[in-house]
Amino acid sequence: MALSTEKKGDVLAQYRRGPTDTGSPEVQVALLSERINGLSEHFTTHKADHSSRRGLVRMVNQRRKLLDNLKATKPASYQQVVERLGLRR
Repeated sequence: MALSTEKKGDVLAQYRRGPTDTGSPEVQVALLSERINGLSEHFTTHKADHSSRRGLVRMVNQRRKLLDNLKATKPASYQQVVERLGLRR
């Protein structure tokens, strides 16, 4: 389930470092989080959709790798992204 253009633009505007930034880890993590949240809602009604669940697991793993890399290279940025997205409790 892809994000709409408007939703993607809103996420980019919130998390990018500069005016032309679309690929920084912060942006990628935010976009993946939006897609993960959308799929989580999908699974409340479609419990037996195992192929989409596989895609969800892949996205969660990719987000985890990006966050691990960000934590190792820029701990302050990692903390900021985690707090803004509400990933850790």
